[in-house]
Amino acid sequence: MRRLQHDGMEVIAAARRLDRLEELAAETGCEAYQLDVTSDEEVAALAAHLSETGGLDAVVNNAGGALGLDRVEDADLEGWRRMYELNVLGTLRVTKAMLPLLRVSGGDILVVTSTAAHAPYEGGAGYTGVKHAERMLTTTLRWEIVGEPIRVIEISPGNVETDFSLVRFDGDAERAATVYAGYQPLVADDIADVISYALTRPSNVNLDLVIVRPRAQASNTKIARNPRA
Repeated sequence: MRRLQHDGMEVIAAARRLDRLEELAAETGCEAYQLDVTSDEEVAALAAHLSETGGLDAVVNNAGGALGLDRVEDADLEGWRRMYELNVLGTLRVTKAMLPLLRVSGGDILVVTSTAAHAPYEGGAGYTGVKHAERMLTTTLRWEIVGEPIRVIEISPGNVETDFSLVRFDGDAERAATVYAGYQPLVADDIADVISYALTRPSNVNLDLVIVRPRAQASNTKIARNPRA
């Protein structure tokens, strides 16, 4: 959101953690809006707010996350439900609510999935499953509304050093750090750069899918690591 605001867009940053939103608003001048994408009522309220305050030119669906790294036989069913609710149904709720506004503006729907949406890995069936579903939601939507003046864009990042792994491993900082050890992972600014590029292309240019990984990462499981790095 910092990058989009810096690039001259008027950004409404919507997320659950109001403290972080307020810090972001103070830093960048964006509008902070507290939102839980798993709530029908809150998503509908956001759509109404946008309609009343000038509409919408683009929506970036960035909510999501992984919980655990369990084998299928050890799967935490409640964790899988939570991942599906956040990654898939959250994107669905927001997209459905924003489509009428985007039809007016001729805007963009951008969904941040993951390389997990494109290939499996051991211990990742819950997360890869929901990300595959989110990818199919995005792709099917593009087919269904082709011909309308709305672009549907998917950005699929590989390993990005954020609090993703810290959340995945329930606050275990030592375990989370091993995900990014021995090579140079991507950082949030790298993904923000790709998002901004996609949204600022000429209106007839649609980046259907961009997969972006660290140079050292060839796949979800193959990473060139230097033990001394």
